[in-house]
Amino acid sequence: MIPRRDGVDARLDPSVTFEEYVYWAKIERALEDEENRQYVEERGPLTISKVVKGRFSKGVHVENQQKREREEAEKAAQGLPIDEKSADNKNGLVSSSASNSSVAVSDEEWRTASRALRTASWGTIFYLITTDVLGWASAPFVFASVGYGPGVALFIVFGAFAGFSGWILWQVFLALDSTRYPLVNFGDTYFRIYGPWARHFVNVGQSLQLLLSVSVLILGNGQTLSQLADNKICFVVCMVIMMVIGMVMGSIRSLQRLGWLTNAAVWLNIVDFIMIMVAAGAHYGIDYEAVISSTLIQVKEPVKTFAGIPPNQYQMQATGFAGRFTGVDQMVYSYGGAILFISFLAEMRRPWDFWKGLLCAQLFICLVYIFFGAFVYSFYGQYSISNIYNVVEPKGLQTAVNIVYFLTCIIASILYFNIGMKSVYQQVFMEIFHFPDISTFRGRMLWYALGPIYWVIAFVIAGAVPNLNGISSMVGALLILNFTYTLPGVLYVGFRCQLDSALPGEGYDPTTGVTVRHDGGWRRWSRGFKKHWALNTFCTLYFLGGLACSGMGSWAAVESLIEVFGPGGTVATSFGCAAPV
Repeated sequence: MIPRRDGVDARLDPSVTFEEYVYWAKIERALEDEENRQYVEERGPLTISKVVKGRFSKGVHVENQQKREREEAEKAAQGLPIDEKSADNKNGLVSSSASNSSVAVSDEEWRTASRALRTASWGTIFYLITTDVLGWASAPFVFASVGYGPGVALFIVFGAFAGFSGWILWQVFLALDSTRYPLVNFGDTYFRIYGPWARHFVNVGQSLQLLLSVSVLILGNGQTLSQLADNKICFVVCMVIMMVIGMVMGSIRSLQRLGWLTNAAVWLNIVDFIMIMVAAGAHYGIDYEAVISSTLIQVKEPVKTFAGIPPNQYQMQATGFAGRFTGVDQMVYSYGGAILFISFLAEMRRPWDFWKGLLCAQLFICLVYIFFGAFVYSFYGQYSISNIYNVVEPKGLQTAVNIVYFLTCIIASILYFNIGMKSVYQQVFMEIFHFPDISTFRGRMLWYALGPIYWVIAFVIAGAVPNLNGISSMVGALLILNFTYTLPGVLYVGFRCQLDSALPGEGYDPTTGVTVRHDGGWRRWSRGFKKHWALNTFCTLYFLGGLACSGMGSWAAVESLIEVFGPGGTVATSFGCAAPV
């Protein structure tokens, strides 16, 4: 018997067992492999023109539908009979019943409609991850907080663990996702392993993180715009301008449509940090005012660099352990992209290829962080603030760097808004208030109406705490660190325990729709844990280590905000005209 086909209910039906998810996921992966084989045969060898055209494509499923429509038009022109099933399936949408209302929609038609929104390739995923994760501007600040040696070591370690978390989410997605029961966000994975309470907890945290990430970008771009205007525009007005730009650009709903934007963002980022390295290497000087007005450093001294932990007098956000851990928080913020990986996978034509985009993106990002951070720190030393583009001299080059960075931040904020708004729409408005699906006309109109409210809330948060280092460190420690490192660890333990606890004769029977289990409770979980006890123990320690780092990081972020907004700190105030830089 086919589960309910109303989208949300089928996906979140609590009566569906773990074994049933796994059963349909195996079938889904096999069908994807066959579809990909046919797609590669029809596409032929890749050429430059095909790659460029693919960036503006609506996806292979839409292209196949257009191909079928052309074939039907040719048949009609020749007076040949038209397949009624194809005629009823225009624009990739399937009605709830065939022309004969007594005939239910077929599995093939349902799957075609469900797959119509899965269009992204692994190349698109590489650019999406890179745009999401690549926060190169704060890399010199990390080195200024912890020194060369710890900086390089921590970037490698945290990068490797971020990749490990991505691998975990990829494995769980492949084992549990199908078009019958699709995984669409991070919270869905927890629902299928730990139950509804875990999903609600994760969804609230995910929505909050994405909202705060948009707030950080509004704040950062507000500072950039203020710098470009030579502080002649009220700082709050600069943030309002950024908010309005986001409202207009946020109308893009598909990640495939964002593919070409994120592609451009990666190359713009590369151009930007090359310009900064040129400015640093050429010894053009430092804009000390940007540092003095936004950090604890209040004097102009010769540039100092350190192999180990810098002394307190050279810490920018806080002194002692809090100052050092603030740098670690910024590193976590830079690597924090795992929260979006399930959403990326949910829009992939062939999720098996996700590892390619993940590996390429993480290696590229790690190398950029280390090279750029160490290089710029060598020339700017203790003046390497997190928004490094504002200390660049001469002013003409600083303006060019700020313009490019402004554009890349707009693209990143649109990406965060896209995923964040989808999460809120699906988890709140569709489930609680029964709003229509976002792919329908009414759903699109509601998306356009609710989007500006999302941006206004993000603006209020950004205006209330006008300190980029402080708010980004808090978001990194409290939310991003847990979603990138803590939660994937405990998710994988639960996944392995359920998968490995199966006994002979157990499993899901598609004929009867019944799942057979010989036992349950802690006995079953214990048996599953022991089967791969080494990996499960490591993931448990990984989870506990993430919680410990989150606690220390949150404390360090609070301490740094207290010091920065105290006597001798930043001149910026909540919703004020004075810019922090």
